[in-house]
Amino acid sequence: MSPASAPIISKVWSFCTTLRDDGVGYGDYLEQLTYLIFLKMADEYAKPPYNRDVGIPPQYNWQSLKGVKGAMLEVHYVEILRSLGNHKGMLGQIFTVNGQLI
Repeated sequence: MSPASAPIISKVWSFCTTLRDDGVGYGDYLEQLTYLIFLKMADEYAKPPYNRDVGIPPQYNWQSLKGVKGAMLEVHYVEILRSLGNHKGMLGQIFTVNGQLI
């Protein structure tokens, strides 16, 4: 583990502990963390030096999550998951669980 990644890992584990203490199961928070990490990675790949078209509409990308707080953040996040789950191809498959939309 690099020194730069230690604070991030600590923060993620802290979130996981909070979710577990609130009764959220391991599989559930792992699934949500995976979606969030995917969105963040797609955001990084859309920027220089990669400049890739990752296929995520701007209204549903990582940056759109950063401008929302509280209850509206949850509403927007669920909207993102449902919208991306309806996309054709690999993107839709990523956001579809067991053949069902999230």
